[in-house]
Amino acid sequence: MPRGLQSGEEDDGYGVVGLYLGREKKSQAMAVSSLIRSFGSLLLSSNPHVSQITISPKPICLAWQFYTYREIGTSAVLSTSNPMWKCRIKYTTRPIAMKKTGGRDHTGRIRVHGIGGGHKQCYRLIDFRRMHLQEGKEPKSFEEKVIQVRYDPCRSADIALVAGENRKRWIVATENMKAGDIIKTSKHIGRMAVLANEGDAYPLGALPVGTLINNLESHPGKGAQYIRAAGTCGVLLRKVNGTAIIQLPSKRQMQVLETCMVTVGRVSNVDHNKRIIGKAGRNRWLGKRPRSGLWHRKGGWAGRKIRPLPPMKSYVNLPTAATRG
Repeated sequence: MPRGLQSGEEDDGYGVVGLYLGREKKSQAMAVSSLIRSFGSLLLSSNPHVSQITISPKPICLAWQFYTYREIGTSAVLSTSNPMWKCRIKYTTRPIAMKKTGGRDHTGRIRVHGIGGGHKQCYRLIDFRRMHLQEGKEPKSFEEKVIQVRYDPCRSADIALVAGENRKRWIVATENMKAGDIIKTSKHIGRMAVLANEGDAYPLGALPVGTLINNLESHPGKGAQYIRAAGTCGVLLRKVNGTAIIQLPSKRQMQVLETCMVTVGRVSNVDHNKRIIGKAGRNRWLGKRPRSGLWHRKGGWAGRKIRPLPPMKSYVNLPTAATRG
């Protein structure tokens, strides 16, 4: 009985004909493929120079890479589904639509627990480099005017929109910054320490010892990486041999070059740590999911401990005793 017929059904001949035609097509395809292979081997044997031709590999351009390159030069609203959505050449002050990840990576598996839901958010590109260094050009001082200070859902501190030198950009606002203020950015280090106002950006070597600072760079021109949370500030302790030692909000000390840029003052939204959540639903608004109800035994991490401060973190490559000798 041909395959596909069940007991009680009559074979009218069409099933057998269909199977026969399918086998004929398969055999014809196999014959054509074998003929192509034999023709290729015959061609290589008749002309041995053909096999010596090297074919240069062509770069493979993926679909998401093409999507990235197409949108680099635009200032339209982007989506965070693109993995390179922050690596843009053209800066924009427009809000960028964010896509919720739910704590999952590109494979769809949960990597960070406690993340999910929440209100829709838009990301605003923050310019953490107050002074953009260009090769072959000496940096000049300039002033900018604060247009507005607003809440940012993606960070604890407030942000400020400033305008100057035919451009606009978002920066992290300081404690008393308000619309209409004039802030100054300078790269010059003079013999005398400057009397800087809050919100101004200077290199560490130009500021007096004891100045409250924020938005600290670890390397000159890299952009601010430290002291960016709401209400935090660091202290310039001392300057030694072209370097500066800063006390971070965690009381740890850090040593960087005196040419690293910092902002004078304290970060805005000082009362951020005093906010009252009030109910569980507000955490869900913020995109925080509740923890598991499973009981966990408290281990050695619980309880108060008195630990010494960690050693000073240095970003300066100072010569050692072996190299001096």
